[in-house]
Amino acid sequence: MDGPEAPAPGKLRVTVADAKVTPNDAGRATALMLAHGSMELRWFAPKEHDPQTAHDRDELYVIVSGTGVFMRAVESLPFDDTSLPLQGEERVRFGPGDALFVAAGTVHRFEEFSEDFATWVFFYGPEGGERR
Repeated sequence: MDGPEAPAPGKLRVTVADAKVTPNDAGRATALMLAHGSMELRWFAPKEHDPQTAHDRDELYVIVSGTGVFMRAVESLPFDDTSLPLQGEERVRFGPGDALFVAAGTVHRFEEFSEDFATWVFFYGPEGGERR
């Protein structure tokens, strides 16, 4: 990672308390907390609405606090053909401790979330995501 927001190489531990006081990276809705190889651990705690769009890498959310609804568009099939239209969307309720997976390029967002909503988000793998 480059830029002033990048964490020190080899950092072992970050806490929720660390994350709550770390400013978001310039131009992003998340704060970079750890990085190694292709993996980035970010803190995401939006207020009122989720501004994100589809990402170019796979991601895993681990909910820290709050509740709400998570929407993920159903992926195109076959996986390699991104020209196919999406096949609808899935919505699931979430709460603390839940893990949510989103493949690269998939439209998704958090909806109807509580004021205390916050999540770790792990980005990993190559651009375009890992193949099944």
